[in-house]
Amino acid sequence: MRTIAVIDDDVHIGSMLEEILTREGYRTLRAYSGTEALLLLEREQPDLLLLDLMLPGLSGEEVLKRISGIPVIVLSAKADIQDKVSLLLDGAADYMTKPFDTRELLARIAVQLRNASCTSSGVFTFGALSLDTKARTVSLNGTSVRLTRTEYAILKLLIQNPEQVLTKSLLLERISLDTPDCTESSLKIHVSNLRKKLKQIDGDDHIEAIWGIGFRLR
Repeated sequence: MRTIAVIDDDVHIGSMLEEILTREGYRTLRAYSGTEALLLLEREQPDLLLLDLMLPGLSGEEVLKRISGIPVIVLSAKADIQDKVSLLLDGAADYMTKPFDTRELLARIAVQLRNASCTSSGVFTFGALSLDTKARTVSLNGTSVRLTRTEYAILKLLIQNPEQVLTKSLLLERISLDTPDCTESSLKIHVSNLRKKLKQIDGDDHIEAIWGIGFRLR
């Protein structure tokens, strides 16, 4: 049984979510503040978090920064596009604006849990692109792609976060353990070479450059 933690100080919304999730066969956990959420995560390892931003004590933004390895869907009344972009860049898996349709929320939960299952198997897919972290292999439309160590590290991070725009600084920070020699000036060259290798196989450009921000898969 999958476990979902509901982090929301609104008793009515939290109870409604708990009832819906329980009816769908999920086990639920509750926390009503940012501090309580962190204490909960010390004791439990849920499969997914539903996180409100306007929490007493630590804000949802602060809680998000301290979470790793668990997909987080932010549920917030904040509808500003910049808020959404910032949170997705900071690690949120998805963002829904309150009020939301519960059927859509359940669908998004299912997608995130399915993606998390790919993580446990070590195989990540995005369209016809597949990356096996255990075998350290990459294929596109069934054709093996030979990548350098740095290109592989970049693609792995992109395919692990397929819906997110990854900033250049974030890419450099995350891949530094695998490729400490990669610098800001050389990152563009590595990404360009990676794009060319993928494009040679099927003619498509699989990596999109977001001007002034970073990169994402397309």
